[in-house]
Amino acid sequence: MKKLDATFFETNRQAAMQKLEGSLLIVSAYSEMQRGNDAAHSFEQEANFWYLTGVEHANWWLIMDGTRGKSWLVSPEVDEVHALFDGSLSAQHARDISGVADVIDRNEALELLRREARTRQFIYVVDQPQYHEHFGFTLNPAAHDLREQCQRIFTQVQDFRPKLAELRAIKHPEEIAAMQAAINLTIDGFREVKSKLDSYKHEYEVEADFSHYFRSRGAIGHAYDPIVAGGGNACTLHYGTNSAVLKKGTLLLLDIGARVNGYAADITRTYAVGKPTKRQLEVHAAVAGAQTQIISLIEPLLGIEEYHRQVDVIMKRALLGLGLMRDMDDDAYRKYFPHAISHGLGVDVHDALGRPKYLQEGMVLTVEPGIYIPEEGIGVRIEDDILVTAKGHRNLSAKLETEL
Repeated sequence: MKKLDATFFETNRQAAMQKLEGSLLIVSAYSEMQRGNDAAHSFEQEANFWYLTGVEHANWWLIMDGTRGKSWLVSPEVDEVHALFDGSLSAQHARDISGVADVIDRNEALELLRREARTRQFIYVVDQPQYHEHFGFTLNPAAHDLREQCQRIFTQVQDFRPKLAELRAIKHPEEIAAMQAAINLTIDGFREVKSKLDSYKHEYEVEADFSHYFRSRGAIGHAYDPIVAGGGNACTLHYGTNSAVLKKGTLLLLDIGARVNGYAADITRTYAVGKPTKRQLEVHAAVAGAQTQIISLIEPLLGIEEYHRQVDVIMKRALLGLGLMRDMDDDAYRKYFPHAISHGLGVDVHDALGRPKYLQEGMVLTVEPGIYIPEEGIGVRIEDDILVTAKGHRNLSAKLETEL
């Protein structure tokens, strides 16, 4: 499909300008991160910066002035050695990608900010993600470093991330088209893998075929680290080793999504390796039935709290039917269904929805019920990508069958 052009990013900045209400916003791209010794990981851009600029290079800044309706891109210093080994983005190419006419260097940007500090009481930055203290990994330092630098210049620095989350939650037609392309490619990959499931002996062979399928068809690759979890490995929710032997008589959980034009798919299916047992069929049927009921709930103005209340009822009944709970108040509920039912989907595979009270037309969210029984070595999850429409919903990944 056609790549998103500067017009798309200009439209996003115009919407953000309205949220600024005359204030100033400074957004940083991600920094590159160490992989080993003197090598960096493959670079992936910070989603908000990409949403506003389309620039996919490290260490750039965007400055937006809500009073004048004007933007500047700020180029990093790239020495000749790094430009030779890693490449760099020219000012003209940055203009072409983003539609931002003015590209300045870091010194010019700092001087601009010092001038603005004479008349402005506060400015916005895109801060670190909410609840990041629970992530369990080291954050990219770019947002923290930029905030500290701005705090040395301005009296007050506030986080613009919640306002951007509200904008990004409602998808433009171009975004839905990009997501549909990523979803369609992912569906085709699933069908390719399932057609030769009996030929695989290890989880890594499955991962390799998905990777080849995506890259050989022009996608940037996986939108997130793929989960290829055989047997009891599926009970580790973010299992990523993908190296175990696939054993006949077990289930294989595949949580996979391609990235196309900057947007992610996120689909999960659970397949039988060999002939499934009666118990495996029961658990899979319970998850599939619950998912159908939950998807049917989705429509505009459905309250988020009410959505979760109804999901809890549906999932508890599924667990009761499997003999995993004694009654609706059994504490075992979260033992066997320990994760959220949905998350936003977009540039980030876990896209923020802006903490809404109700579902809104244009939102895209996953529906991913799962039942995990470690003591039986069974883990089943089924996940689809759902667009909230004016009259209800559309399952963007409905073409992929859910059968074992």
